Amino acid sequence: MPKNKSHKGILKRVKLTKSGKIRHKKAFTGHIKSTKSGKRLRQLRSDKCMSSPEAKRLEKLLHRRLRGRDQPAAAIRRSPSPEQKRAMRAAAAEDKSK
Repeated sequence: MPKNKSHKGILKRVKLTKSGKIRHKKAFTGHIKSTKSGKRLRQLRSDKCMSSPEAKRLEKLLHRRLRGRDQPAAAIRRSPSPEQKRAMRAAAAEDKSK
């Protein structure tokens, strides 16, 4: 069975944060700002994280689980820290010696 390839166009346009949120650049902020109102420019500056329904759509393209804004951080599996790894190894070695 071949491996799933993640969508390269999406990977170039978004950044996945460590907590699993998706950051992206908003459209219409590059140039010709003189014709846009101050309110519109302020609204374009705010909140560059993708909403949960959009994140769910990107999960299919990237072949991995993502976290939206309204999902808890506990939903993400974290790798153990070096101290936790040492403790786990010590516990495993102790169980083996018994």
